[in-house]
Parts: sequence; structure tokens; C-alpha cells
Amino acid sequence: MRERTIAVNVGSAVIGGGAPVLVQSMTTTSPKDIDGSVKQIIELANAGCELVRITVPTLADAEKLKDILEKVRSAGVKIPISADIHYQPKAAFEALKWVEKVRINPGNFTDGNIEESFAPFVKEAKKLGKAIRIGVNHGSLNAKILAKYGNTPLGMVESALEFLSVCEAENFDQIIFSLKASNPKEMVEANRLMAERLREGGHKPYPFHLGVTEAGEGEDGRIKSAVGIGALLIDGIGDTIRVSLTENPVNEVPVAFALLQAAGLRRTKAEFISCPGCGRTLFDLQSVTAEVKKRFSHLKHLSIAVMGCIVNGPGEMAGADFGYVGAAPGKVTLYEKTEQILKNIPQSEALNALENLIKERGLWNG
Repeated sequence: MRERTIAVNVGSAVIGGGAPVLVQSMTTTSPKDIDGSVKQIIELANAGCELVRITVPTLADAEKLKDILEKVRSAGVKIPISADIHYQPKAAFEALKWVEKVRINPGNFTDGNIEESFAPFVKEAKKLGKAIRIGVNHGSLNAKILAKYGNTPLGMVESALEFLSVCEAENFDQIIFSLKASNPKEMVEANRLMAERLREGGHKPYPFHLGVTEAGEGEDGRIKSAVGIGALLIDGIGDTIRVSLTENPVNEVPVAFALLQAAGLRRTKAEFISCPGCGRTLFDLQSVTAEVKKRFSHLKHLSIAVMGCIVNGPGEMAGADFGYVGAAPGKVTLYEKTEQILKNIPQSEALNALENLIKERGLWNG
């Protein structure tokens, strides 16, 4: 069961508080490239992204956010924007004026007294009604934390808690935590430990942003992200996610939604269940599955199973709305849930029969 966290308002979006897990991505542009940044933000929004983060290396970059936000909003795009800050507190203060959320890294936000440097920023965020992400990265912990805890998940948690103490002293709770690593195992361990420490310490249940940083590209990036993010989502941890890929950021969005659907948290496309096939399979499983997907992929609210034989049929596809099951050579049985509806019909008629069955149930329109 998903853990109930407090709601954090980020512009028009809500993170936590029972809201659907929010999908975010990040531009690859410099804020100084105003038009390029605007173009990429709009492309991400059109792809279904629900929050876009943009890096802000310097104060000069932060000052460009005003123009970027004006152009994005004038284009009718309301997607919340987050600024990503490292090493530059002045840039963080400037960014607060324009964006809905600012991410700071405890490992490099300050090299001095946390209360003196971070408390004024928290006060300003509270005054402006903006959210803060306390984003800890494995590998960028400050010297004090490294000396005491090493470059470990425990060190990541202690770093986050240091900055949380300042927020709580200012009675500020519009906080999202992220504890990221390029190693999914370390990322999972850090987030589980952080959730445990929040519970044990009597803190509010703050939302978590999940991601495997520097996950890579292609299959590698997708698998690492699925392992790290997926494990925590199954635990019930996570209110917003980013699948980090060394690709066009638009490619991150469908992967994120697919991951959320696999974890049973959001439904954005038709669900297809199919067995891998074996010596019992009674038809060309791969070609039939492809035909079923082509015919029924627009039915985003339905799950359809394609099973090669009766052994893998009714029982293992029990969660599907409809089933296409091999019954004998050249014969197919169609199911609704676990109930046989049409038995031993010719395979040549089965796809049309399944379509008609779905239409009869009033479920054809996606």
C-alpha cells in the first residue's frame, strides 16, 4: 500500500497527499538559451510530462528564468517548473522569484553554517509559497558528513535530516526529499532508511522524489531505473519520479508512465498479458500477440491476455478483462475475466469475435 504523505503544492500540481505519482523530467538546455529551453519545456509538456526541472548554474542563469517562464506561460503551458541549484545560493534566491520549486543539494549548497545560509532561503520560500526539494546525491556529500559517515546511504540520510531540521525550525513543510545514486541498490537503501527515520523521528511524512541518477541510455538506463524506482514504488514509497536517460528527455516520459503502470499506480495505456510460449502453444504466439496489440491498443482502460494454451489460460490470466486462449489446433476460446464466453471458435474468426464481444459490453471506446 502506498504510504500517505503530506501534500506539497508546486504551482498547479500537487505532490503527495494521495495525488497520483507525478512524472517529471529535466531539460538539457542552458537557461541562457531561452528559446531552446522554452521549446524543450513545451515538448516535454506535450509528451505528458507533469513537472520540468531546468539547471541553473549561476545567478546570470537564474535571471533568465523570468523570460523563460513568461514565454512558456504565454504559450498556454501551465506545467510547473523547478530550478536545479548547486553551489550558488544567490541563484537559488533569484530562482525562487520565478519558478514554483527549487531543488538544492545539501552536499554543496553551503560549506559553512547551515542555519545561517539555509534558514533565510527557507524563510523566503515560505513567504513566496514555493516548494523546496532537498535533493541528496550519493557522491556529492559534504566533507563533514563524509568524515563521519562515509559515502554511504546513512550519510545521505543524515545530510537530508540536517537540512530538514532547519525547515522544521522555520515551520516550513513544503518539502520533497530525493536521495539518488547511480547504483539502484544504494538508492533503494537510502530511501528506505530515510522513510524509516522520518517515521521513527516523529517527523511529518514528507513526499519522496525517486530516481536513479546517471542511469545511462537505452536498455541499461531503463532497467536500472525500473529496479530502483520500481522497488520503492512497490514498497509504497514515492510521490514523483524521474527516469534519467542519456537521451532526448522526451524519451523519459513514456518509460516513467510504463513503470508506474507496471507498479499498479497509474493507467495510461492498454494492458497486454501474454505467456512466453512453450511446446504446448497452439498458435503463433508472437504474431497473434502483435495482432491483438494492433487491434486493441486504443482501449486504455482494458487489459487483454493472449495465452498459448489452456494450462496458462484461465488461472494465470485471471486479472485480465478479456482473454484469447488456445484451445486446440486452429481453435480459440475467448474469456471475460475467468468465464468462458465463446468456446473453440476458429482462430481465423477469433480477433473479430473478440472485438464484437468488447463492443457488446460497451467497452470499445478508449
